[in-house]
Amino acid sequence: MRITTPENDISQILFTEKQIAARVEALGMELAAEYKDKKPVMVCVLKGASFFYIDLCRQMQCNIDMDFISVSSYGAGSKSSGVVKLIKDLDTDITGRHVVLVEDIIDSGLTLSYLKDFFGARKPASIRTISFLDKVDRHPADLKTDYCGFDIPDEFVVGYGLDYANYYRNLPYIGILKPEVYAD
Repeated sequence: MRITTPENDISQILFTEKQIAARVEALGMELAAEYKDKKPVMVCVLKGASFFYIDLCRQMQCNIDMDFISVSSYGAGSKSSGVVKLIKDLDTDITGRHVVLVEDIIDSGLTLSYLKDFFGARKPASIRTISFLDKVDRHPADLKTDYCGFDIPDEFVVGYGLDYANYYRNLPYIGILKPEVYAD
């Protein structure tokens, strides 16, 4: 019988805990400078962005309002279903507010497009997007996030909030999951 641990399921570490912390600090400082007098609503897309979101908000030395939204386009699989399902809406009225949408990863771009349209209908003062990771080869070139932590190759990654079937979120790094773990 094979004993498995999260580390046994990772083929390569893309970004270490230290690299992640340095990049998040830089992004937080950049956002704080831009939003210092605007009191933005920082919106976390649950669950994947939660680690990034909390660390990012801690780095922003300005007044922010924090809220959460939950959507799903994956379920428990390794590929998008192609349909975005709203699970939990915002508690904050964003009309006339500056909104920063915080995503874990831009893959197909489906969720990002959906949320930008969804929030745009509520007439915010502005909508900006930040994603921890971006698979630039997986989505249309014109679909870009305003801020990005790291561009990554088209690999199945986990850790630092990203999961497969709700596992691996707690890894302190970003790693490539071995294909035999998620092969359908």
